[in-house]
Amino acid sequence: MPNRDAKSSGPVASQGIRLPLVKTMIVVTFVAGLIPVVGNLISNVVIVVVSLSVSPYVALGSLIYLVAIHKLEYFLNARMVGRQIEARAWELLLAMLLMEAMFGIAGLIAAPIYYAYLKDELIAAGWV
Repeated sequence: MPNRDAKSSGPVASQGIRLPLVKTMIVVTFVAGLIPVVGNLISNVVIVVVSLSVSPYVALGSLIYLVAIHKLEYFLNARMVGRQIEARAWELLLAMLLMEAMFGIAGLIAAPIYYAYLKDELIAAGWV
C-alpha cells in the first residue's frame, strides 16, 4: 500500500502516490547536481531507492521518468549548443555517441568542444 502520509513529489504525486523523504531528496538532488555526470547518477539512485520503499512499480515508473527526462535533456542540450557552434542536433548527438564509445564519460563531455573545433578546421580547409 503506497504511503499517503508523506508530502507529494513530482510526477508520481500526480498519480496519487506520495514518496517519503521528499525534502531530503531535493537537497541530495541539488547538491549532487553540482557534480558533473556522477551527480546525476547519485540523485537518480536515491530517487529510485526511495521509490522502491513504496513499491517496485513506483520505482520502475520513477526510473522510466528519470531516463526519459535525461534523454530529453541531452537532445535539448545538443540543440542549444548546436546553435552556438552552427551544427545540427543530430551531428552533436552522433559526435557525443562516438566520443563516449571511444573515451567514456570524458569523451561525452568533451564531444561538443572537439566537434566544434574539427568543424571549424574543416571549413577553414575548404573541405566542408
